[in-house]
Amino acid sequence: MPRPKDAFDDLYPCDFYTPEELLDDGMMYSVYEIARLLQGLEADAEIDEGVEDVLLDWAIPWIMRHSETLVIAEPPTEEEPGYYGLKDESDDGADDTDSAADTDSDTDN
Repeated sequence: MPRPKDAFDDLYPCDFYTPEELLDDGMMYSVYEIARLLQGLEADAEIDEGVEDVLLDWAIPWIMRHSETLVIAEPPTEEEPGYYGLKDESDDGADDTDSAADTDSDTDN
């Protein structure tokens, strides 16, 4: 049920970190680590599973909202999540193996 604003003692701005404020250049983070960072916790902080589920509810839309400034890497194993990091000039979205194959085919002509 909605409540009037004056029913609350304090109101705060609804500010969220930008990817540049939250993530370190050159590092990749799982969605679980990003969820912790968004709450001001260390990326490897121990938290209850129920709390982690709530934090993921914030982290997933944040990642989607900032997708244009992020890169994603395949998970190291099928049991692990993907990893996200800040996009930079060298991240052109091309797969290194595709680039190598293109170079090989260019030399064959």
